[in-house]
Amino acid sequence: MGTHRHGAMGLHPELAEMREWLERSGSTSNSAIAVEGLILLAGVYAAISPWVIHFAAQTPSLTASNLIVGITIALIGFALTLAPDRMLRVSWMIVPLGVWLIISPWVATAAHSARAGIIWSNVVVGALTVLLGLAAMGLTIGRSRHPDMRR
Repeated sequence: MGTHRHGAMGLHPELAEMREWLERSGSTSNSAIAVEGLILLAGVYAAISPWVIHFAAQTPSLTASNLIVGITIALIGFALTLAPDRMLRVSWMIVPLGVWLIISPWVATAAHSARAGIIWSNVVVGALTVLLGLAAMGLTIGRSRHPDMRR
């Protein structure tokens, strides 16, 4: 009763695959985890910012833009946390989305209708998104140069 039997279940191919996946996901660096999490948070903030800054009613086109771009950024960040090996190549899309957040108050609305709070919110979250996208791209380059880091 006190002994643990390793029967056929210990040799099961799905169990071996699960162990390998857990080892790979557990060896992700802290900086990669931080970047992925911050990308997710930046996307969530961009999506909800029209209601946080209270401009959803005044600028419906900017509200729709922030919602769509924010959800897209958050989904990329979430995908990076779930499957970093497969999704790091998609991380290059974060930079242009951040640039769009920066310029969208002037493009998606009439220049006179965007208040300073709206502009500052989009510029700050856009700039952070660009920086996080560049950091994610740097992680991609590092992993592609060093195949042993893919785990």
